[in-house]
Amino acid sequence: MRVRSPAIDFANVRPDWAPNREFAQYYNAASTVPAHIEPFLVKVMMRARDELASRPGQQRLLEEVDIFIKQEVQHCKRHLAFNQRLYDSGYAGMRKLEATYEADYQRWLKDKPLRFLLAYSEGFEAMGSSSAEVFFTDLDDYLEGADESAVTLWKWHLAEEFEHRSVCYDVYRALYGHGLRGYLYRLYGFIYAIAHIGRHVKRINAYLLEQDRRNLSEADHAASVERERVVKRHLARASLPRLLKVFSPLYDPALKKAPAGMAQYLNL
Repeated sequence: MRVRSPAIDFANVRPDWAPNREFAQYYNAASTVPAHIEPFLVKVMMRARDELASRPGQQRLLEEVDIFIKQEVQHCKRHLAFNQRLYDSGYAGMRKLEATYEADYQRWLKDKPLRFLLAYSEGFEAMGSSSAEVFFTDLDDYLEGADESAVTLWKWHLAEEFEHRSVCYDVYRALYGHGLRGYLYRLYGFIYAIAHIGRHVKRINAYLLEQDRRNLSEADHAASVERERVVKRHLARASLPRLLKVFSPLYDPALKKAPAGMAQYLNL
């Protein structure tokens, strides 16, 4: 693991950065997640680091936590810059929808115990490593002819999500064990994260597509709805088998093998 700060120019990136506009808008909606969850993750892991520091034999994990935090800061910065292009391109209404999502994290940091914060964070990280596998192995047809800046953003980000896939998991286990209670609570955090993040992405995606479809003919509107359906079905079929593995008591993200092509983006 190491910290990377790739120079990605979003000045000319369009909202329809992939030939399939509905595919691009799904990932545009997903781009709002790192803008708010990454600062949350940083704060959670800083708290966890303080807990770990009081326990013997955790030096290696503490070093990984430090790199994890710095990587997440870089992800947030790049997605904020990318999202600004979306606001400037006629989608400023995203901001109001994002505010509710951001407020959840701010409230949780005040009110929720560290166990919940870590379980939720590990749930997101499990989603992230699965998303990385999907992006690198199942989306070639959608990415053909796509804007290289947008593709680089996602492939670099998801490659690092895969690279640090074990950090939250290892921290959670170090602090809360891996017995039955630890396992069940980890699953609770995972399910909570899927539902919470999924609702947010769905709201943003619906807003983006609503904007796109305002002036479409009936036939073009129907075609857009059908493309959206096909994209979401493809993503669900690619994601579900990977996400189901997280429910296994034997699940260990460290055992996952990096998809082909990922190393290129870890050398940026």
